[in-house]
Amino acid sequence: MEPLFQIKVKCICCEASFQTSRVRPSLKKAVKTDSDFCSYFKTVNPDFYVVRVCPFCGFATTENFNERINEKQRTAYYEKIGNQWKHRDYGRERDQAEAMESYKLSLVTAQAIGEKDRVIAALLHHIAWLYRYEGKKEQEDRFLKFAKDAYVRVYETERDSLSNARLMFLIGDLHRRLGEYNEAVRWFGRVIHDKNITDGAMIRASREQWQNIREDMTGQGLELPEEMRLSGS
Repeated sequence: MEPLFQIKVKCICCEASFQTSRVRPSLKKAVKTDSDFCSYFKTVNPDFYVVRVCPFCGFATTENFNERINEKQRTAYYEKIGNQWKHRDYGRERDQAEAMESYKLSLVTAQAIGEKDRVIAALLHHIAWLYRYEGKKEQEDRFLKFAKDAYVRVYETERDSLSNARLMFLIGDLHRRLGEYNEAVRWFGRVIHDKNITDGAMIRASREQWQNIREDMTGQGLELPEEMRLSGS
């Protein structure tokens, strides 16, 4: 059985129909997952096929985009990207480079039409993962920082409508990965100590990362944040 199958999509910008590939659900089981939810797969990586790129106008979306755009957004897209687009089909099998191109197209599309911060944050984070797969640490960190800043904006503007625990854990983990230990401890501490949070998995994960930071900082001879000294754990 082929790992990919085709679905038909209608572009919300130019309204043309096109085919794009998806990975069969039976092949979506990850063999390993990093603390920031970056997954690794035995064969085909489903993340390579998340973005749907219209071959006719270049409008690149994910399932998290709004289902329709208005004329102002359409005009903004064409001014920034669409008018320069040359026909290109991303609908078949994608390699690492094509996956990166599709995500970056989706990022500039989202920015052009003013998509929600959480959509932009996820795209930035996925681009960081693609650089991680390639072992390009400097570029990965660059996009992790962009993603972290975008997730913080999401927390500040959408906190009532999202799973706070997962979002706060993620912000803490990105701070940790960037070596910003004091900030990381602050975010993990919020998950651990907020009595309104009942997500046991995220509380456990936050405790684990709290401990990892303590070990990292002690090992590097760094002064522990006040929260850690007060908690004694």
